[in-house]
Amino acid sequence: MVGTLVDRAAETGALEGVLAAVRDGLSGVLVLRGEAGIGKTALLDWAAGQAAGLQVTRLAGVETEMDLGFAGLHQLLVPFLGGLGELPGPQRQALGSAFGLSAGPPPDRFLVGLAALTLVTDAAAGTPVLCLVDDAQWLDRVSVEVLGFVARRLLADRVGMVFAVRTGEQRAVPLEGLPELRVGVLADEAAAQLLASSLGRAVEEQVARRVVTEAAGNPLALVEFGGELTDAELSGAEPLRGPLRFGGRVEQLYRSRVRALPEQARLLLLVAAADDLGDPATVWRAAGQLGLGADMAELPAVERLVSWAPQVAFRHPLVRSAAYYAAPVTARRRAHEALAAVTDPGRDPDRRAWHLAEAARGPDEQVAAGLEESAGRARARGGWASGAAFLERAAALTPDAGRRAHRLLAAAEARLAAGEAPAARVLAGQAAPHLADPPASAKARRLEGLTLYAAGQLPEAVSALLDAAAMLQPSDPRLARDTLLDAFAAAQLSHLPEAGITQVLAAADAAPPVPESEASVADWLLDGFAAVAEHRYLDGAALLRRAVAPPAAGQPIPDDVLPLFPAISSAAGLLFDDAARHQLERRWVAELRDRGALAALLAALLIQVAVQAEEGRFADAETSLAEGRDLSEATGYRAYLTAFAFTELVALAWQGREAVVRSLAARLLPESAGPETGYPALAAHFALARLELGLGNYADALRHALQARPARRVLPFDWPIDIVEAGTRCGDRDAAAAELAAFAPWALAAGTHLALGALARCRALLADDDDAEPEYRLSVEHLRQTRIAPELARSHLLYGEWLRRQRRRRDARDQLGTAAAMFEAMGMAAFAARARAELRATGERARPRGPASRDDALTPQEGQIAALAGEGLSNKEIAAQLFISAATVEYHLHKVFRKLDLTSRVQLARALTDQDGAGGV
Repeated sequence: MVGTLVDRAAETGALEGVLAAVRDGLSGVLVLRGEAGIGKTALLDWAAGQAAGLQVTRLAGVETEMDLGFAGLHQLLVPFLGGLGELPGPQRQALGSAFGLSAGPPPDRFLVGLAALTLVTDAAAGTPVLCLVDDAQWLDRVSVEVLGFVARRLLADRVGMVFAVRTGEQRAVPLEGLPELRVGVLADEAAAQLLASSLGRAVEEQVARRVVTEAAGNPLALVEFGGELTDAELSGAEPLRGPLRFGGRVEQLYRSRVRALPEQARLLLLVAAADDLGDPATVWRAAGQLGLGADMAELPAVERLVSWAPQVAFRHPLVRSAAYYAAPVTARRRAHEALAAVTDPGRDPDRRAWHLAEAARGPDEQVAAGLEESAGRARARGGWASGAAFLERAAALTPDAGRRAHRLLAAAEARLAAGEAPAARVLAGQAAPHLADPPASAKARRLEGLTLYAAGQLPEAVSALLDAAAMLQPSDPRLARDTLLDAFAAAQLSHLPEAGITQVLAAADAAPPVPESEASVADWLLDGFAAVAEHRYLDGAALLRRAVAPPAAGQPIPDDVLPLFPAISSAAGLLFDDAARHQLERRWVAELRDRGALAALLAALLIQVAVQAEEGRFADAETSLAEGRDLSEATGYRAYLTAFAFTELVALAWQGREAVVRSLAARLLPESAGPETGYPALAAHFALARLELGLGNYADALRHALQARPARRVLPFDWPIDIVEAGTRCGDRDAAAAELAAFAPWALAAGTHLALGALARCRALLADDDDAEPEYRLSVEHLRQTRIAPELARSHLLYGEWLRRQRRRRDARDQLGTAAAMFEAMGMAAFAARARAELRATGERARPRGPASRDDALTPQEGQIAALAGEGLSNKEIAAQLFISAATVEYHLHKVFRKLDLTSRVQLARALTDQDGAGGV
């Protein structure tokens, strides 16, 4: 764009930092953000010129209404596709399917991202790589998402990525959060210097000041305005009259240049602008269809705007925009018609379908049908946004109102799958009034509910999904029940959970029963939750146990079960089935990693954190939290970040981290809560109750524990033993007794060791002294057979406290010593201090144990990589599991070996085993 860089020391310094990191064996990422014409492209040119010894690959987005999925990514990766055969099988299949190189199911876009990461970093192992992406806001959405994913996973890979993005463009949202530099306007002195440099001559001072003022520090405007002035105007001999070329609007300046060309030259530029490939042969064949000769390209005014070899390249994106949008609609249609005529329908049917659509003069069912076929191909490649764009255009060209509505509904479904919930809701609203058949209307209402759910409007989502389920029942009872489970999930997270859950379960109960032979996991979940809500505990427990039973060993998790993971985990939690929860955590996370199903993996990681905290594996929970947050940022699923924050709060409360828990809870608790308090407040109060119990603040613990319960409990999701312990300790036995009475029937129906151990402890706390000891012993015996070590330690503590009050000091020391040792080993500082205080009251002293050195020495990601390496996984296998590159794994392993003073993986496995034994439970 501009040959000389002026006043760009900060920008070139940042780019030099990226290049230096790459040359030093690391990676660098930078997003240059600024207005049109500010100099972003010139900075990318400068970076390319400084990249001696690096492989440079460039990509520029094109402003066009066509959105072919993965097209931008494909263009950027062309130099590296020779390594496609070396990728792991799932990655190779995903990338091949995305690029249309091989047949297969729609690829997960983030498995495509991992494949792209592996391809680029493998290439960089030979020669460092610099990826330059201009006008990223005009890339197809899925390419931007994948490139953002890759950029976030780079560390020690010898890869640099620099993106140029126009300010205010929302399509580049996936790049937010990456290191960014705002490219601002030039200072007046620098602007005058650039003006003179671009013209190759001195400019009279008053003239220069006028041009600088009009250009407002925009480099492109400076150069273009200056180029429009005559010698007499530049020297000051002739005055400048009126505003400079349309008041400084650069695009208007380009439009004026295009309009000044002969008609045939304008048409040639229009054809070039309408073709997004930039292929000279295609442009010239289309030009031939319109009777245009090559002599038009040789006009000096045309050569100033576009070059023709080796690719068709406009001198600036605004030139392309001006060439296209300055033309009348009839001329645009002729250009697209010519391009459609020369596009091979066998090799590139989708591009041909789009050109035919742009050439259409009105509704045309044949063209619309072609676009619908293109949408199907796009969806098969995982290009949901592309499929939606084709369907929207098809709808606009569809003569029949009913068929048009169906295509709008399909477009809405594709937009939702692409993560564009607001757009999906608008399309569904446009379709709904024209859907004559009830099943389609029901699907539209369901789609509206799902878009509300995605937008966080949970009560509204529950209402819409309940409506949809009722509408679907006559035509598609299976989908109706799936919709009820969607409503159940939305109700659980809403600020009116009990009212919503009651409505959902009532609807499930009212629906016709599903024959036993046709019942699915979703049916068992819905019917099981409904039975529990009706206090038919034995029936409900039996149904929920069927739902949480894992697939047989060696059998993959069915695809239709994957979305049910949160509900299945809720059922396991309701049953107090710690063995099932542990199985879910380990198996589901591993299988979802192998599949590259990152959206489902995020939900599984959230459950994994909760399970690890429940089991007292707080270092593991910290590692899973770090990975979950990292993937949430990388994938754009930011809604999970709040859920991870509440899960972290509970884990911190278990550990007695008082200052940070109180600070975090104060930020997460809503400013006010009504009579129906939702999930966020319940979770925060639950964590605070745990903290206060550890600290021995029983009245505060009871207050928070009571606030952690919904006002009207439909399902016994809350953990009742906190209320019983706090109530008996602070003198509110009525609250404790009421909780025990509500909990006992369900605990007996669930019948798990965790439920029965909790029940026995509650009974012991409320029993007379003559009856308490057998219940304490029973609690310990049951809890020993679970994985929930913190609860076992709490039973030892409470039993020991009771024994001390009975003046049985020796017996008390045994229980309290066991509790103190367990709490200390797990890092539960507050409960450990409480146990030590009780021990001192018996005359015994317990020395606190420090945390394991590995947890102090290694970061969460280092610990995770070390553990996988210790299990014998290769660097590439670890990289595939953690969605990072093999070079990053190697980088972290070097740090692990240095911190632990090791030299081999054999030593690593032994060291980790020894340290787990020293610091474990």
